[in-house]
Amino acid sequence: MKAQRNRTIDINVKDGACYLRKCVSVTKPVDVSGILDRTINGDFMQVAPFLPEKFIDLLIVDPPYNLDKVFHGRKFKKMTDELYEEYTENWIQAILPALKDTASIYVCCDWISSPSIWRVLKKYFFIRNRITWQREKGRGALSNWKNGMEDIWFATRSKDYTFNVDAVKIRRKVIAPYKVDGKPKGWEETAQGKFRDTFPSNFWNDISIPYWSMPENTAHPTQKPEKLLAKLILASSNEGDIVFDPFLGSGSTSVAAKKLNRHYAGVEINEQYCIWAEKRLEMAEEESSIQGYTDGIFWERNTAISQKKPLKEPKKAKK
Repeated sequence: MKAQRNRTIDINVKDGACYLRKCVSVTKPVDVSGILDRTINGDFMQVAPFLPEKFIDLLIVDPPYNLDKVFHGRKFKKMTDELYEEYTENWIQAILPALKDTASIYVCCDWISSPSIWRVLKKYFFIRNRITWQREKGRGALSNWKNGMEDIWFATRSKDYTFNVDAVKIRRKVIAPYKVDGKPKGWEETAQGKFRDTFPSNFWNDISIPYWSMPENTAHPTQKPEKLLAKLILASSNEGDIVFDPFLGSGSTSVAAKKLNRHYAGVEINEQYCIWAEKRLEMAEEESSIQGYTDGIFWERNTAISQKKPLKEPKKAKK
C-alpha cells in the first residue's frame, strides 16, 4: 500500500492497457502526421528507417548509460568503451536523416560514458557546450566520492540554430542588494523578496530529482525531471517546433514539450514505460505546471512553488 501522499505513477501493463492502445507502431514509412504528438512503442533502431526526413527541430536523447542496469525486465549490459562508442554511433547515424539542418541535439550521460559520447558527437555535429547538473540523489560511497553529477552534451547540426537565452534565465535571491542613486542595480524587489535574473551557465544546481510526492514521479529507475527538460526545450526550440526523443522512457521529454506548447514524438521499447508516458500526457491536459518554473521564470531550488496554468494548443508544426 502506498502512503497517502505518494503520487508515484506505477500502473502495470494489465491495468494500463487503455494507455498502451494510444501508442502507435511504426513498421513502414510514415509522414509527420502519423507520429506527431504520439508515443511510438518499438525499438528505435527498427523504427528509425521509417521516420520522415528532416522533421526534427530538437533532439533530446537519454540513452542507456554504459553500466549494468535493469529497466523493468530489460537489462542493459556494460560494454567496453569501444563498443559503447559503436553503439552510440549506430543510433546517431540512424537519426541523422530525420534532423533538420537547423536542429539542436542534447545527449544525457554520466561521467563514465561522457567521453565516449563526445568522441562520437564531434564527428557529426558542432559541439557547443557540456552542461553538468547536480542530481542531489544517489547512494553514498564508502571508498569513493558520491556520484552526484551528470552531463548533457549540447551540439548543433549546423551553425544556424535556435538559442533563446532570455527564456532560460534563472531568478536568484540577492544576498547583498547594490543600489545606485538609491535605485536597485541589476535586481528587483518582488512580492517574494529581492531577486536578480541571471544568464544561465553550464552548471545547474537548481534541479530537483522527482520524488514520491511529486505528480511527475514514476517508478522508472532513471527518470529525468521535467524542469531539466524544460530548460533544454525553451532554449533550443520555439512554440510549434517538433521535439523528438528516441529513448523516451517514462515520457518526460514529451510531457515537458506538451506543457511548453511544442509538438513531440518519441520511441520507447518498454510497454510499461509507454503506459506511464501516456498517463502523464493525459495528466498534462489538466495540469500544465512544471515544478520550479513559474510565469516564465526558472527559480532556484525551494524558492517558489509552480502554479497551475491552462494548457495552450501548440502552433502548427513547421514543415
